[in-house]
Amino acid sequence: MRMRAVVALGATLTLTAVLSACSSGSDTAGGSQTVNWWTWDDKQAAAYKTCAADFEKANPGTTVKISQYNVDDYFTKLTAGFVAGSAPDAFQNSVQFFQAYAGQNQLLPMDDFIAKDKFDLSRFSVGVNAWKFTDGKQYALPLDWAAAGLYYDRDALTKAGYSKADVESVTWNPDDGGEFGKMIARLTVDEKGRRGDEPGFDRGHVKTFGFGQIAAKDFIGQTSWSPFASSTGWRLGDKESWPTVFNYADPRLVKTLKWARSLTEKGYAPKLGEFTSSVSDVDLLSSHRVAMEIGGSWSASTFAKIPGVKTGVAAPPYGPDGKTRAVMSNSNGNNIWAGTKHPELSWKWVSYMGSEACQSKASRTGTFFPSIPASMDAATKALAANGVDLSVFTSMLKDKVLYPSPVYGNGAAVQDALNPLFEGYFAGQKDDSVFADMEKQSRTLLAKN
Repeated sequence: MRMRAVVALGATLTLTAVLSACSSGSDTAGGSQTVNWWTWDDKQAAAYKTCAADFEKANPGTTVKISQYNVDDYFTKLTAGFVAGSAPDAFQNSVQFFQAYAGQNQLLPMDDFIAKDKFDLSRFSVGVNAWKFTDGKQYALPLDWAAAGLYYDRDALTKAGYSKADVESVTWNPDDGGEFGKMIARLTVDEKGRRGDEPGFDRGHVKTFGFGQIAAKDFIGQTSWSPFASSTGWRLGDKESWPTVFNYADPRLVKTLKWARSLTEKGYAPKLGEFTSSVSDVDLLSSHRVAMEIGGSWSASTFAKIPGVKTGVAAPPYGPDGKTRAVMSNSNGNNIWAGTKHPELSWKWVSYMGSEACQSKASRTGTFFPSIPASMDAATKALAANGVDLSVFTSMLKDKVLYPSPVYGNGAAVQDALNPLFEGYFAGQKDDSVFADMEKQSRTLLAKN
């Protein structure tokens, strides 16, 4: 699942300081124990409570306390917990903070537990290698996975003269957008009913944009420009794990981002800042302000249930060669804090969360994709009965359309430095020279711990 991390890490901590403090998972009277687990995702918090009830029943005297905090505060609170010795026993984490936490010895390696219990990591479809640190040890179990899909208003598509088959087979190129670029223009309608490919179209008074918020300050572009750039063969890092540079000056990316900016200049897509940050992708489709957009898989069930809108979903377009799709997939991890007073119990809970039984039960809500294929199949079947079709995402997984998001270091600093540059470019305040600057800054920041 995507994670909007916007906070910087606190001071560097030492393992000695952590282990001398008290864990939040303290013993209670009568020998009973509590394991504390944190997440920033309110939906996963609710979903995993069903597993917690089963876990407590199977482990008498054990209580699982699940706490959820807004993502804007989550990592600040987590870092403060490391300092104060009150961090949770286990917690959901993003790869953006993996290097920092592992480098500060805040995470408990799981290798001994995995070996002792003969825990089979091959059960997970994605994400295992994302949680191996530079020391070669495994510091988390994959908790979920996410990708991007192309959501569209089926009625708007039909009125524009296109079919479901058209959007599922459409191709794109960074020069002029190809057939997909033509589709976007056709789907765009101004306030007088003229389409983007018709004479007199007024780009200053658009009623419905053909495409959503592709101009993004997000330096990864997971749900905006990344699926397009990736279809050309471009990848963010020079290596899959622990890259030394982000390839922002690559001509394939430069052409892709110039095309993305041209959509806003032509009035086919909203400019950066056109809508407030509180307006979601689902809001835009439901209000008919956009006809089609890239959105996260974690919103699939919400898109499917928009009142008054028949929503379709497809994989992002094929690339310039007419046959390549490539979509970044990321996986959040389940860490154990190095300072927990209950390492065995924490592992027992985390490994249970990584079981088919738990993931199959928790993922029936459709609010996240489980990392175990059998559980994903179970969730897909359960949601299909409620009118939510996830086959597009399961097909991308099985057809190897997905590739892993790179694991990189110094994430908060990279985000703070690069997001403003993307924002400046899409706002028209910076020219193409910004890409070389982005790449240079990424090299410097990724080299730091």
